[in-house]
Amino acid sequence: MSSVPVLRLKRGEERRIRSGHLWVYSNEVDIAVTPLKPLTPGGEVVVEDSRGKPLGRAYANPHSLICARLFSRDPNQSLNQAFIEKAIERAVQLRERLFEGGCYRAVFADADGLSGLVIDRFNDTFVIQSGTAGIDAVLNDVAAALDNLYQPQNIIVKSESAVRSQEGLAPMVQVLKGEMPSEILLQENGVEYFAPMQEGQKTGWFYDHRAARRRLQPLVAGARVLDVFSYCGAWGVLAAAQGAQSVTCIDSSARAIEFVQRNAAHNGVAERVTTMTMEANAAMKELLANGQRFDVVVLDPPAFIKRKKDFKNGLAGYHAINELAMRLVEPGGVLISASCSMHLPREQLLDVVRSSGRHIDRFVQVFATEGQAEDHPIHPAIPESEYLKSIFARVLMNP
Repeated sequence: MSSVPVLRLKRGEERRIRSGHLWVYSNEVDIAVTPLKPLTPGGEVVVEDSRGKPLGRAYANPHSLICARLFSRDPNQSLNQAFIEKAIERAVQLRERLFEGGCYRAVFADADGLSGLVIDRFNDTFVIQSGTAGIDAVLNDVAAALDNLYQPQNIIVKSESAVRSQEGLAPMVQVLKGEMPSEILLQENGVEYFAPMQEGQKTGWFYDHRAARRRLQPLVAGARVLDVFSYCGAWGVLAAAQGAQSVTCIDSSARAIEFVQRNAAHNGVAERVTTMTMEANAAMKELLANGQRFDVVVLDPPAFIKRKKDFKNGLAGYHAINELAMRLVEPGGVLISASCSMHLPREQLLDVVRSSGRHIDRFVQVFATEGQAEDHPIHPAIPESEYLKSIFARVLMNP
């Protein structure tokens, strides 16, 4: 332990770490005693309280606001292959108890004790996302651990998220085993989907709404369904497979719409799925102008509030799309309104739905809410690990 640099916290700043959080912010460090600048980005450190008592082992980045991330409470434990392998195996054991087949988020960063690391599994292909210098430094160990445990065909690194820039890191895509497939085939909620790998968003698929999508079946049988921000049709194709009379999928990406059509055909529901390659607001306005109404409208947008400073504009965006979507709901129908913005609390999304209903004189009943799926567990000490929410609301004319 003596050869590992130390980060000593200011007096009182250890409380959050002791309560279970894993992040150390740069303004919590006593830089007079343990300067940040000499540290190597991604290198390991021992975190101590102000009296010099060890709090655990972390990896550091002096260039980031989050300057250290704990991975063990044992100050002697290094982030080596054996440790990583045990942590991945422990994470996957939960997923295999919850889901049949090999399609799930295998590792969800802090919630699985591996801050900065996300791994999605698509049967024999594992896709790694690294958001930090510390995980970049051990990517080969992560790949070796996956290979030892599961012997997959492909291990891919697809780290392109904007969060890397906060760590001073450039986007990174590389193959650690096998090859980079142009697309992947996965199973979710009894439906098979193709999704783009090379051109796809993030790891190629969004498993996080799996639990919310499970609620569709009793709502969509015989219904006219609108899937806004459809990407590859996770909601819409599932709705058609579960008996929807018709489904309209909207996405601004022509490539995503190609996959909607392909997935509809693959699942034998192509005749009931139509698509619109348009920006969401423009498409909804066009549908309104044409007198279209739907029994179920799914609104699953990208994050409008990526940073706190985006809050005002992002909130206005959520209001705009929810009001348009609600106007498209046939009286007595259902709006499913979702947000993946961590900075938008569930209560505020609920207020967006409420105010949208009041603005267009609708009576709204919220009958269910849903969060992220079970393969995206929440760390109880880290609010940032809970980001996804969806509201299921019946929309009626005011009595």
